[in-house]
Amino acid sequence: MNLSQVKLVVTDMDGTLLNSNHEVSSQFFELFEKMKAHDILFVAASGRPYYGIVNKFDAIKDDMIIVAENGGLVVKNETTLLSNPIKKDNLSEIIYLVASLNNVHPVFCTKKKAYVMGKSQSLLDLLSEYYACYEIIETPECINEDIYKIALFHEENSEKHIYPHVKHLESNFKIKVSANHWVDISENIANKGHAVNLIQSMYNIKEEETMVFGDYNNDLEMLETAYFSYAMQNAHPKVKSVARFETKSNNDFGVEHVLHELLVEKEKLVIE
Repeated sequence: MNLSQVKLVVTDMDGTLLNSNHEVSSQFFELFEKMKAHDILFVAASGRPYYGIVNKFDAIKDDMIIVAENGGLVVKNETTLLSNPIKKDNLSEIIYLVASLNNVHPVFCTKKKAYVMGKSQSLLDLLSEYYACYEIIETPECINEDIYKIALFHEENSEKHIYPHVKHLESNFKIKVSANHWVDISENIANKGHAVNLIQSMYNIKEEETMVFGDYNNDLEMLETAYFSYAMQNAHPKVKSVARFETKSNNDFGVEHVLHELLVEKEKLVIE
């Protein structure tokens, strides 16, 4: 396999393309323009909401595909390519369980807004970064829009304090420890891998022509869609066990390092 055959690049955001200050580097935007010149399709795939991803890529949003809410929503140029909200019949089961958990604060994620329950100051401090458009509510019954994901927040550690209480739902729902403080619940079909498979099918792109970057467990399915699958140096052990390759950490421009290598190989083809 050679990097020169890559036609599709997909990257997670937090802990992957974004640094610890939640920033996309200027170096990436320079590399993006070169990828565009080589007709490489770029996809940002995140647990973040659609509007949050758009804010990070405003300058290039019309030239990329956005996979939001862990694959529950796929949008290109404001056209929805895929929409898999949580079925209304399933919501009540999840809401009832979440209400029984101590120190767990749910965020109900819709396309245009997040609805937040709980008074955790740590959560409220984070919302401006992850869910800039949000509303604090007393009950989820007031939400009239489709809910794509329920993000559960714990101030200390989600894998330890939330996941053991919800993992029994995995036969019916997609349950993902998506970061240190978060566990995400969505429909089983709503995962990044399913979204990438859809994009590959739409653009007739093969696994060996796909490059994917990830760092946490909500990236596992999409890493399996690509031959060129990269775990970040700072990735969760499960991610490193699934990915075929490893790159530098998000703070050391790990994604940009590999994209530079990719473009070097593309340039060789032009010269030849």
